[in-house]
Amino acid sequence: MPRSPSVVVVGGGASGALAAIHLLRHARARAMPLEVTLIDRDGRHALGQAYSTTDPHHLLNTTADKMSALDGDHGHLLRWARDRGLEVTGSDYLPRSVYGRYLREVLSAVENPPAQVLRRVTGTVIALERPHGVSVRLLDGRRIDADAAVLALGNRPPAAPPRVVEGTGARYVADPWKTGALDRVCDGAPVLVLGTGLTMVDVAVTVTGAHPKAVVYALSRHALLPRPHPHPLPPPVTVPLPSGPLTVAGLLRAVRLAVGERGGEWCGVVDGLRPQAQALWTRLSPEERRRFLRLVARYWEVHRHRIPPATAARIAELRAQGQLRVLRGRLVRASATAPGRLRVDVEADGTAAELDVGWLVNATGPGADLTADPLVAALVTGGTARPDAVGLGLEADSRGVLLDGDDRPNARIFALGPLLRGSLYETTAVPEIRAQAAALAPRLIEAIASPVLLVPRPSR
Repeated sequence: MPRSPSVVVVGGGASGALAAIHLLRHARARAMPLEVTLIDRDGRHALGQAYSTTDPHHLLNTTADKMSALDGDHGHLLRWARDRGLEVTGSDYLPRSVYGRYLREVLSAVENPPAQVLRRVTGTVIALERPHGVSVRLLDGRRIDADAAVLALGNRPPAAPPRVVEGTGARYVADPWKTGALDRVCDGAPVLVLGTGLTMVDVAVTVTGAHPKAVVYALSRHALLPRPHPHPLPPPVTVPLPSGPLTVAGLLRAVRLAVGERGGEWCGVVDGLRPQAQALWTRLSPEERRRFLRLVARYWEVHRHRIPPATAARIAELRAQGQLRVLRGRLVRASATAPGRLRVDVEADGTAAELDVGWLVNATGPGADLTADPLVAALVTGGTARPDAVGLGLEADSRGVLLDGDDRPNARIFALGPLLRGSLYETTAVPEIRAQAAALAPRLIEAIASPVLLVPRPSR
C-alpha cells in the first residue's frame, strides 16, 4: 500500500508550528495526503521559548491584528480570541501565554486524519542523513525517515561569558528560557542581568512581580533599552532609498533624512522600513552587513523590536523606584562569596564597581556559535550545510532551500525563521516567519509530490 508523503519539522516552537500549519493547510487544499512530524526538544510543541511563559505580564510585542498564524487571514487571531470570550481589539497586546494557546489550537485544528496527519515527537535531533530522502536521528537512538525536512530551530541560547562566571555554580542562569529557570530566580535576592534587551525586560517584570522589593541590575555595553510602542501607532512611512548597491552609510542618511522631515518622529519611519528590511539586507555586501552588525544593529533592534505601553510603564516605574538599575559597561568577573550570594565585579561608565547579588542571569541574546548546536555542527562538518557570510546562521537560497558546502541547493532540506538571520536578517518575528511558512509550503509539497523523491518506510 503506498504511503503518504512525509515531512519532518525540526524545532517545535513558533517557527516549527507555523511551518507545520501551512504545510498541512496547503496539503488539504490540494486534497493531498501528508504526514508532518513536529519534533521539539522540550515537548513544548508550538510554544517554544517565547510562548511557554506562564507570567501574564509577559505580553506580545506586536498588536493582535498583526499576529495571526494564517497568512492571508489577518483577522484570525482576533476571531479566535473573541470566540473564547476575550475582549480584544486589534491594537491590544495579548499575553504571550494566550498566544501560545492559540498556536496550539490552530496546529491541532489543521490536522485532518487520515489524509493530513500531525505527529508530535519529543526529542533532541543530532543528525540529518540523506540515503534517499531524509533520515532524522535523535539522541536517544530513534530514527525518523521522511521525504523532506524543515529546520525551524529558533533562537540559540545566549553565549556564555568567557571564564568570568566560573565558580558561580547554580546561581548563574545560562539560559533564562529553560523550563523553570525564572522560577528559581524569584526568591527576592538581587539579580544582575547581562543584557538590556527584551529578555531583560521579561526577567525584571517577573522578578519584581514575585517580590515587590526585589532589585534588578541590568548591564550591557550600550545600556540601550527597547523603546516603547507609541499609542496610537503612527502610520508607516515610505522611505526613499538610493537605487543600486547599498551601503550602511547610504541607508543611515536616508533614514535620518526621513526622520528629520517628520520632526523627529521615528516610529513610522522604522515601521515603513520593516517590510523592506529583508530586501535591503540582501542589497548589502557581506562587508556592509558586518559593518551594520558592528555599528548599527543594536540601535535598530531597540527601535524595531519595541515593548507594549503597559510594559514600558512598568519598566519606567521600576527605574523610578530604584528597583531596576541600568548600567553601561561590562562584566569583569563573578564568584560565589557565601551560600546563595555572588560577588560581581563590573566596569560601569569607566569605573570599577562591586555588586552583591543572589543571581546572575545571561540575557545577552542569541548566541552566534553555530558549533554549540550539535545538529548544526554536524550539518556543517558533513558538508550538508554551510554558514552564512556573516556567521548568524545557515545559508539558504531565496526559496528557503539549504545550501550545502559546495553552494548547491539541497532539494530535501529547507529552513525558516532565526536560522536564516544571516540571509534575511529580519526573520525572528511571527509576521515574517508566517510569510516564509506560507511561501515554503507549496514549494516543498510540489517537490515531494514526485514519486521519485518518496523514500520507503521501514517495516515496524
